[in-house]
Amino acid sequence: MLAVSFVVLAGFLGVAGVALDQAFRRSAETALRERLMGHVYALLAAADEDARGRMVLPSALPDPRFANPDSGLYAVVVGSDGYQWQSPSLTGRSADFLDPQPPGQRRYSRVASDGQTLYVLNYGVSWEDDFGVQVRYTLAVALDFEPVAAEMAAFRASLWRWLGGLAVALLLVQGLIVRWGLRPLRSVEQDLQRIESGEAERLEGAYPRELQGLTRSLNALIRSSRSSRERYRNSLGNLAHSMKTPLAILRNAAESGARSGELRAVVLEQVLRMDEIVQHQLRRAAASAQVALGRAVAVAPVADRIARSLARVYADKPVDIALEVQDGARFFGDEGDLMEILGNLMENACKYGRHRVRVGAHALQAGRRPGLRLWVEDDGAGIEPHRHGEVLQRGRRLDEQQPGQGIGLSVVREIVEAYQGRIRISRGALGGARVEVEIPPPSLSQF
Repeated sequence: MLAVSFVVLAGFLGVAGVALDQAFRRSAETALRERLMGHVYALLAAADEDARGRMVLPSALPDPRFANPDSGLYAVVVGSDGYQWQSPSLTGRSADFLDPQPPGQRRYSRVASDGQTLYVLNYGVSWEDDFGVQVRYTLAVALDFEPVAAEMAAFRASLWRWLGGLAVALLLVQGLIVRWGLRPLRSVEQDLQRIESGEAERLEGAYPRELQGLTRSLNALIRSSRSSRERYRNSLGNLAHSMKTPLAILRNAAESGARSGELRAVVLEQVLRMDEIVQHQLRRAAASAQVALGRAVAVAPVADRIARSLARVYADKPVDIALEVQDGARFFGDEGDLMEILGNLMENACKYGRHRVRVGAHALQAGRRPGLRLWVEDDGAGIEPHRHGEVLQRGRRLDEQQPGQGIGLSVVREIVEAYQGRIRISRGALGGARVEVEIPPPSLSQF
């Protein structure tokens, strides 16, 4: 940033310096031309006439420098009638800067004469004598250009000194501003190092508004990562604990000397039980915590895919699954979590309902990342209000005649809670159970 600032500043000040130098140079030359033109007018005003009415320059001129040799101000007048005059200041010098001009014309030039640079004006006039004859004269006035050049050089040196000093001062100020402006980023880096070393668990500094979105996102990622590790750790512990009983039963059966048929039945039963335990723990471990940076998953395609699958599973029990999913309904999270929620709720509705199931979804509010409300209801017997909390517990089933382990709704509850949402059970319009899931809009502030 400082290097780019230096290049931009150098270019800007360089262009500004050249522009100012050229402007001063033009101004100095314009003033010099006006001075030369003023000397021409002074010569014309001081001119006299001879006996024939022609121009004659007096010996004494208004500007005393015309009378001093090598004064730096010189004048020459020549006429078409052969008249010639030059100022005493040209004594010992050549008048090679004379350039005859027609009447009314002027010409400015810079010439080197006798080792000196002169700025010259040649001006042509027409003078009518007493006999009506037009006589042409050229008045050449030369001024030493070296003082003007020295003045320009002094201005240029002063200009570049000031601009150079200004550039250095601006770069120093720019460096201080950049260092001050980037201080919050260094604070974020230091806080992240404290998190890596285990001294802190999240970014908790007072950051400016421009960095608050970044720090909230980082906190969300840290929270999500920690939550995922904790969830997998808990799932492994639960899996190990749940495996103790089936393994103990198998060991006891093997040590008891049971007959092969009985041993086979015990092994088959416990293997199925362990498989269900493993699948359950894997589903729990795969449940994603809410991440505000998660992508949007359209609900309609997922619900339609699950409905078609359930129609094949329950082919022997015709079930009409009606989908009432809003077009803009989106789930901000992992698609697998959405499939777990809808799959378990819709499967329970098909299992315990009679012939009708209704699935709905719509956005909670308008906005770029709205929340989501899902509901699934059936025309079955429903669930008594005092047993709503019971069915959300793992392994609790109200209908023991139906196959299953009673873990579907508990998985839904765990996933919904991971997304800071809530689940409600009530009686639906179809007469059976209605399970409603509400997931709030993703918010970085909760992290």
